[in-house]
Amino acid sequence: MTKSVVNKITSIAVVFATAMLFSCTNDVKEVRDFLADKNLPIGEAFKINHKHTDSGRVDIKMKAPLMLDFSNRENHPYNEFPKGIKITTIEKNGDSVTVEGDYAISFKNTEVSEIKKNVVVNNHAKKNKLVAEQIYWDQKTHYFFTEKKFTFYTLTDTIYGTGFESTEDLKTWWVKNQSGVINIKE
Repeated sequence: MTKSVVNKITSIAVVFATAMLFSCTNDVKEVRDFLADKNLPIGEAFKINHKHTDSGRVDIKMKAPLMLDFSNRENHPYNEFPKGIKITTIEKNGDSVTVEGDYAISFKNTEVSEIKKNVVVNNHAKKNKLVAEQIYWDQKTHYFFTEKKFTFYTLTDTIYGTGFESTEDLKTWWVKNQSGVINIKE
């Protein structure tokens, strides 16, 4: 074969290879829709150690072994923490509240999270502790609630019951169906 025929064949092969390479692109929306249809997360994060700062001061710490990002859902985008989560909020005065559980799901639009399986909420300054199998956390109103069984510990009381509501810091709380010995100041 002559040199010019080899060059023409090589040029044609390069043009076809380049055309095939550029024709294999996907629209971002197509990929998101495909993942949503298959109920697959758009992203995964491992060994999360997130710190949020406000004016140079750390006010929230979050740790989780795995986060699945389902923000590609059109109506109800969410993040899922199937292997547990631990969140610590730190006030300006140094008081902190820790929330942890074996599973969590956080909905972006409503800003409500469900935490379940071995849920423990601690207000370290007031020494209040809530233990439950499930709680809902409304981040907009800074409020916890559950209709499931719980145990609530204060410095002087241990309260058992079904149905609990509280401010995010466990300083103000309400119980529905309770039992246990409760000290009342006269």
